[in-house]
Amino acid sequence: MLNQNLSHKLLQKLSPQQIQLMKLLQVPTAQIDQRIKEEMEANPALETGNEEDEFEDSKNEEEVSDSPTESEEEIDFDENSEDEIEPEESTVETVDEMDMSDFYDEADEGVADYKTKDPSEFIDPDDENKSIPAAVNNTFHEYLDEQVGMMDLNEHEKQIALHLVGSLDDDGYLRRKLDAMVDDLAFRQNIDTSENELKRILLEIQKLDPSGVAARTLQECLLIQLRRKEEPTLYTEIAIKIIENYFEPFAKKHYDKLEKHFDMNSAKLKRVIDEITKLNPKPGSTFAGGVSPQQFIIPDYLISNNNGELVLSLNNSNAPELRISSSFKEMISSYKSAKQKSKSQKEAILFIKQKIESAKWFIDAIQQRQNTMMMTMQAILEIQYDFLVTGDETKLKPMILKDVAEKTGLDISTISRVANSKYVQTEFGTLRLKSFFSESLSTDSGEEVSTREVKKILSDLIAIEDKSEPISDQKLTAILIQKGYNIARRTVAKYREQMNISVARLRREL
Repeated sequence: MLNQNLSHKLLQKLSPQQIQLMKLLQVPTAQIDQRIKEEMEANPALETGNEEDEFEDSKNEEEVSDSPTESEEEIDFDENSEDEIEPEESTVETVDEMDMSDFYDEADEGVADYKTKDPSEFIDPDDENKSIPAAVNNTFHEYLDEQVGMMDLNEHEKQIALHLVGSLDDDGYLRRKLDAMVDDLAFRQNIDTSENELKRILLEIQKLDPSGVAARTLQECLLIQLRRKEEPTLYTEIAIKIIENYFEPFAKKHYDKLEKHFDMNSAKLKRVIDEITKLNPKPGSTFAGGVSPQQFIIPDYLISNNNGELVLSLNNSNAPELRISSSFKEMISSYKSAKQKSKSQKEAILFIKQKIESAKWFIDAIQQRQNTMMMTMQAILEIQYDFLVTGDETKLKPMILKDVAEKTGLDISTISRVANSKYVQTEFGTLRLKSFFSESLSTDSGEEVSTREVKKILSDLIAIEDKSEPISDQKLTAILIQKGYNIARRTVAKYREQMNISVARLRREL
């Protein structure tokens, strides 16, 4: 049975402008130009402008913004309304409007020399056929395919070998199980094979360069490289035995067990370990054709030190000035001045006004994005001023999103969107905005310090430790407590893991 009832609900709906602004706040400077290009492609009323065009735009701004809103059924302009009043002509002349004949007469100096010359005379013969050289390298898989082509294999085996090579990852490992690859070859390439045949061909591929390629595990990769050494030594033979039979104690750095089993001292074991550490655990990653391109960071903010005073600016190199297309404004003016208006003209003018309104929304959103970003970074600069002046991480103050939100009057979610994927260029390097945020930790004196300060002290202690006897988490905790930091051992372990530092046992070196 259907029932009807009344209920009160408190809802908050975001306007299209608010949604657009929230999305733009998350876009870093490196991608804002692409976002602007996408909007310009979708909206022909939007175009890039410059300072010379701002005066022209300001004259026509009122004409577009103050025009009445029309419905799709009827568009009626009052020919006597204030919107049709043409703006007064300005006495300011732009570069395009200046008459250069008032300042310069070409006849005074005769015919210009460049007008009588053959255009080919301006071409420097040294500039011909010049091009930027581009390095052409084979990829890792192409390099292996060439070697497979030189192997003594029949057509059936060669197809299997090429499939195996194509299944290697960028590090040079074969991660897929052989039994699954048997099914792949049967269903995808109609090749009937067996797991034993795949193993036999895989062993042949493992003889290719670079050494260690096509291994299925790190242990197998190291063994392949040790066994293929051109000049093996006694230490090489011991290294093979360690990797083959005692890989787990070696990986966990239980050196005392290895010394006891092989009856050797620390100096000799160190020579054996050196044989292993010189090997390449990722044979495919160092191949010239497989090197991934460098990633460049474009900072969103620029902070310069002007005689001890920090100056903050927004990096607008990827955000061109935007304006509403003058041709669209002219179309509206032409429509208003026309005495007879057809239905098609009314539909066209409705489309134009919708696009102009959308363009104004986007321009306002870009401007508001810049204002919000500047407000946020200015608040961060004021809080972390000592760090930005000195570059000393111990000068970082505890700061969370709520602190910046209270200082700027913005919502915490807005601060989070601004801080996400943004970078600031300082004289001490380009830093991620999120690196300025940290929790607080109290000292014996009751002072609150940043957790970044504690992490910096931890990393400094570990950097200068004796690698033969690394400092344990318990000892690190004791040292920090002596320095006045109230911290637990589990907190030290958490900070150490956040900095990607191994436990003391794995940091041990002979």
